[in-house]
Amino acid sequence: MKRISLFALLAVFLCAIIAFLNADGDPAGTDWPEYLGGPDRNHYSVLTEITPDNVSKLKIAWRYATPDSGQMQVSPIVIKGVLYGVTASVQAFALDAATGKELWRFGDPLKNWASTSRGVTYWQDGADQRILYTAGPNLWALDAKTGKAIPSFGDGGKVDLHTGLPAVSQNKFVISNTPGTLFEDLIIMPVRLSEGADAAPGDIRAFNVRTGKLEWTFHTIPYPGEYGYKTFPKDAYLNNYTGAANNWAGMSVDRKRGIVYVPTGSAGFDFYGGNRKGQNLFANCLLALDARTGKRLWHFQTTHHDIWDRDMPAPPNLITLNKDGKSIDAVAQITKQGYVFVFDRVTGEPLFPINEVPVADSDLKGEKAWKTQPIPSLPAPYARQSKDLTEKDISPYAENREELLQKFKTYKKGFYDPPSKEGTIIFPGFDGGGEWGGAAVDPDGILYVNSNEMAWVLTMIEKPAKEEMANASPGEKIYLTTCASCHGVDRKGNPQSNYPSLLGIEKKRDKAFVTQIITAGKGMMPGFTSLSSEQKQALVAYLFGDEKKEVSATAAASKAVQLPYGITGYNKFLDNKGLPAIGPPWGALSAINLNTGQFLWKVPFGEEPALIAKGIRNTGVENYGGPVVTATGLLFIAATKDGMFRAFDKKTGKILWETKLPAASFATPATYAVNGKQYIVLACGGTKLGTPKGNEYVAFALPN
Repeated sequence: MKRISLFALLAVFLCAIIAFLNADGDPAGTDWPEYLGGPDRNHYSVLTEITPDNVSKLKIAWRYATPDSGQMQVSPIVIKGVLYGVTASVQAFALDAATGKELWRFGDPLKNWASTSRGVTYWQDGADQRILYTAGPNLWALDAKTGKAIPSFGDGGKVDLHTGLPAVSQNKFVISNTPGTLFEDLIIMPVRLSEGADAAPGDIRAFNVRTGKLEWTFHTIPYPGEYGYKTFPKDAYLNNYTGAANNWAGMSVDRKRGIVYVPTGSAGFDFYGGNRKGQNLFANCLLALDARTGKRLWHFQTTHHDIWDRDMPAPPNLITLNKDGKSIDAVAQITKQGYVFVFDRVTGEPLFPINEVPVADSDLKGEKAWKTQPIPSLPAPYARQSKDLTEKDISPYAENREELLQKFKTYKKGFYDPPSKEGTIIFPGFDGGGEWGGAAVDPDGILYVNSNEMAWVLTMIEKPAKEEMANASPGEKIYLTTCASCHGVDRKGNPQSNYPSLLGIEKKRDKAFVTQIITAGKGMMPGFTSLSSEQKQALVAYLFGDEKKEVSATAAASKAVQLPYGITGYNKFLDNKGLPAIGPPWGALSAINLNTGQFLWKVPFGEEPALIAKGIRNTGVENYGGPVVTATGLLFIAATKDGMFRAFDKKTGKILWETKLPAASFATPATYAVNGKQYIVLACGGTKLGTPKGNEYVAFALPN
């Protein structure tokens, strides 16, 4: 009898141990094993060492200096005491997560891919442990223990992300900023493409983790006979004049059900759709796909016939809600517009009514805006809306307030007012509202989201007719059709909106550097891989002021799709000091109960450094990167251009602790434990929003 009791006790003890361990034998919750914390992308940690009572005691535990510097958007992952991340020049690395000591680094230190990365993906089958990450157009598989490429994967360890795209797309710009999503032996890849009519198609593709073989493809611009084909012109799928509708922000996956949730962006060109009339499925959709086959299960389109660049900016959150006394597995999608759409995860049925609201038509020749746009009845928007702006909203801190008022009166600003030659206020702006940092959700169904409230002005211009371009040099023609929308016809750019002047570039950079940027892109600028070497030569010669006539006009003329309209640039609505023309808050942090659709709190997020010296506080600021929420009631977030790292009480929105970082962190943190000690780490690369460059990963912990 005693022996049976002993066996019973041992069985109970073993069950408790098993429950405490994850599949790899590590204590549950000690790792941060996937992008944004897990397949649900909820940024949530069960760790409990750091609490509201002791958070003020946090100190820097270690710092890791990367061999380069610049913007880092990485949310690192941590597996069994090893941290995996990416540097500013897209070199993958592994660190001892307790000390920050480098274990290995992969990548060409002389090859700057001029892009950004948000992290890596980890896969394991027994002793086979792999890190999958992208550099340029390639998906690499690395040995997680050594950092060496796995030669049996693809072509010597890499797969070109052009794989499976049509022949016309093989030389187009295709990279990936965001880690792929795992399901069994598949990695489903997001891709970043051109924003123009020359974009490659945004096909959703799954590759075999072991071999690199393409396993399935879902066409986001449907082929003949596929669902949604009639929502585009009949030849749109040929990729001759429109493309994109891609997932660039990442995905979430319900591995139990085998469903991957894929948010997509707009079709190209972003701001004129006269050549792609129709509803444009599956652009701007939340797609639920069978993760094994890519078969569509359901979808919902959040913007019809997008002409505002209303991509869905972050992976959706997989949550369980209590609605009318019933437990429902749900999926919640944040948007640039400031809306949260909430659906039954299995059926796609909205959990709050969604209304189709009439909107204005376009007055641009050839454009046909969709007649309605979907608006959720709950939750209310977490960012202010352009339709609600009045003259009272012009910033009280602007010295040229009267000038701004006069401009404000001329702009269109109604609900989904289409792009116009007069100028249309986009608010929330092109970067949201919500952005790629994503939202955190706790097990109670509370969603925490940081948002921007920066107004942008979208102004359309008629593009020069062919006869007007006849006297332009070959390089100038390419510049006007490819570069002028961001850097201006006069090449002066718009530095306040992060688009630099190109005047005098020959005094700052050499031709090889500029050619590399044109080819590969930099930061959020896409590469123009569709330009031939002769076209790039002509463009660089034009920029450097030494274009030679012997470059053939016929050969060097851009093959870019010719549309009747372009934009004057991505222009923020700013005062004469470079501050937002619309008054604060310029950034906010919100907590929303998704069980009820009601806000728990909303607070300004961050402070404007230029105003702090004047005693003006709590204005909120632009922010990029998301929060992490813990079981002890803390919300950690950096993200702001003031360079601070903050801990909030998740119940009230009150700041409990803050510290100045060595450089601003435009990235989502990660939290984990090694040997029972909890750490929280973040990438500090600065650079964005005019902040100083940095090159460090910084980890915080409580003192011993």
